[in-house]
Amino acid sequence: MTSLNINSQIYNLTVGEHQCLANLNLYDSSECISLATQAATGRHLQVTSHQQGSAIEVYLCEDDYSGWVALADLDLLQPATVPYRAHTLSQLEIKNLLPRAIAFTQQAMQQANNYLWGGTVGPNYDCSGLIQAAFASVGIWLPRDAYQQESFTQAIGIAELQPGDLVFFGSNQKATHVGLYLDDGHYIHSSGKDKGRNGIGIDVLSEQGDGVSQSYYRQLRGAGRVVNSYQPRGY
Repeated sequence: MTSLNINSQIYNLTVGEHQCLANLNLYDSSECISLATQAATGRHLQVTSHQQGSAIEVYLCEDDYSGWVALADLDLLQPATVPYRAHTLSQLEIKNLLPRAIAFTQQAMQQANNYLWGGTVGPNYDCSGLIQAAFASVGIWLPRDAYQQESFTQAIGIAELQPGDLVFFGSNQKATHVGLYLDDGHYIHSSGKDKGRNGIGIDVLSEQGDGVSQSYYRQLRGAGRVVNSYQPRGY
């Protein structure tokens, strides 16, 4: 049991697995300024013994993603009564779930939204956050970031794209953006206003598209197919 003293109040928190009682922000440092990711209600995380300033380091069970939680937000956690258990899905099961994952992104686009760096909880998402949330909504877990999702998926050629595949953009060194392929050369993604749009939209994989489509097409790296659900450490 670790005792954490915040503003003269004592918070007793067991180091170990907890569950989110509400949507929770995870930050990229103990200063808790810049968002790293978010954990939706019900997600499991491991609380570590690493406390620094007014934050404690955690990692999310479903995708092994680490971050910092403000000590003031600890009341949004409770010890997990049932430990998280990863499950496997066959390629056929995943294929059958893809239409629902696509529908998730299209429904998300219908809500008022903005691009949010670190966002994985609606209505505001970043690119890989939207993809992760869409697949998680149907029980398929993917890693958190675009470059991790690229490494996790099965590489395919652009000519092989099918609805539900992922399309990756970035530099020669690293994927920095991801979208979900729909059909007929179109993909859906959340993009920032620096690219000409602020939020979720549909673009085309072509030099003939509008300014947003062209900007991303020039950074096209390749595509990947989801054939597994992510298996966290220790499972």
